[in-house]
Amino acid sequence: MRKAIFSALVMLAMTLGANAGNPKVVAHRGYWTTEGSAQNSIRSLVKADSIGIYGSEFDVWLTSDDHLVVFHDAKIGDMVIEDTPFAKIRAHKLANGECVPTLDEYLKAATKLKTRLVFELKSHKNKAQESKAVDMLLKAMEKHKLTKRVDYITFSLPGMVRLLQKAPKGTPVYYLAGNLSPEDAKEMGCEGLDYSMGVFRKHPDYLERSHKLGLKVNVWTVDSREDLQWCIDQGFDFITTNEPVLLRDMLKK
Repeated sequence: MRKAIFSALVMLAMTLGANAGNPKVVAHRGYWTTEGSAQNSIRSLVKADSIGIYGSEFDVWLTSDDHLVVFHDAKIGDMVIEDTPFAKIRAHKLANGECVPTLDEYLKAATKLKTRLVFELKSHKNKAQESKAVDMLLKAMEKHKLTKRVDYITFSLPGMVRLLQKAPKGTPVYYLAGNLSPEDAKEMGCEGLDYSMGVFRKHPDYLERSHKLGLKVNVWTVDSREDLQWCIDQGFDFITTNEPVLLRDMLKK
């Protein structure tokens, strides 16, 4: 009898271990919280690769004269990126002295690395430009032979739909805005949900519902040790953080 109970407990522990405590680490805007790095710089991508984590997230805009650039905010100073020609954007220096990288430069650097690319298409106010950005970025990924090393994420519902329509079959596409249920995301063809921690605290059943549907789930942007531990305990598939080394080391323990 005791042996049967012990075996049952072992099986339960193995089942729980398979579903919790093993999220993959995604560096938010690259690993930029280290010396010589900066958000969305090529250096931040290289540093993310150097610490042996799953992926490095980055953000992409299309300039007014059709250049794809890697930058997070919609504006640089008083310049709205999608309304500004590339030459003016290029003149801006990042915190580590790098110029704002083009997507082509960023992807060229990625070809020499192993970390997965978590590519955020920014939500453009001009949806025609946004659609053009999708078509251009997919061509760029193909050019650099990186189509199998990328996950796409976006707050834009039209952008998500276009990515699902235009990307190679099986390409992971995740939605960021937090206003789709797991069932709606599944029906639309998403790989999964990619929501803030606040959304999952408000909807504590989303994670379980997603997993039952075969969807994967990322949570962002989680930095404190306490919040990271909560996310680990919940069993998220991915955690996006500005503290990738801290999360990596917590998972090793």
